[in-house]
Amino acid sequence: MRALIITQNTTLDGAIEMLDDWFDPAGEPDPEYLALTHRQDRAADACLLGRRTFEDFRGYWPLQTDDTTGITAYLDQVHKYVVSSTLTDPQWQNSTVLAGDPVEQVRALKNRPGKDIVCTGSITLTHALIEAGLVDEYRLFVHPAVQGRGRRLFPDGHVIPELRLLDARSFGSGVTYAAYRPVPGRRPEEEPS
Repeated sequence: MRALIITQNTTLDGAIEMLDDWFDPAGEPDPEYLALTHRQDRAADACLLGRRTFEDFRGYWPLQTDDTTGITAYLDQVHKYVVSSTLTDPQWQNSTVLAGDPVEQVRALKNRPGKDIVCTGSITLTHALIEAGLVDEYRLFVHPAVQGRGRRLFPDGHVIPELRLLDARSFGSGVTYAAYRPVPGRRPEEEPS
């Protein structure tokens, strides 16, 4: 079964919804940061996005003709799956619309042959995947900013009893990275009363 990886940029106070200017995709990334991103790209052959994030990506990345980071080239060639009940024509090469129940669509996608599936942004979709227990790993890039508002990575009330740290590092920009895997076991709602 393919692994589903949630990769998010977040503020120090845990917001993944960008309401202020704490994250700039066009900024010049640290070479180590970029190397880590490309390592993830090599291990993944699918990018999973909600409709809004997909449209944001589609309206930005294909237009970056002088992108020296390789992100545009990767996003053009990787297979993109967009979860949407309203979008019919994705209008971006290598893109497929997943209509219907997103949890069932992603469960089926995980059962197909292939490499990792990476989901980024897409807060509503991310929350549904977390609540369904489909996430195999969390990769967080924590930016040195406090936004004080905005939606967070985990839905309110959701508990993961234990996460195992897989990797951690920091970059010269002040951004830190940490990767976690949920430890298998009973979920809190399965505990006897």
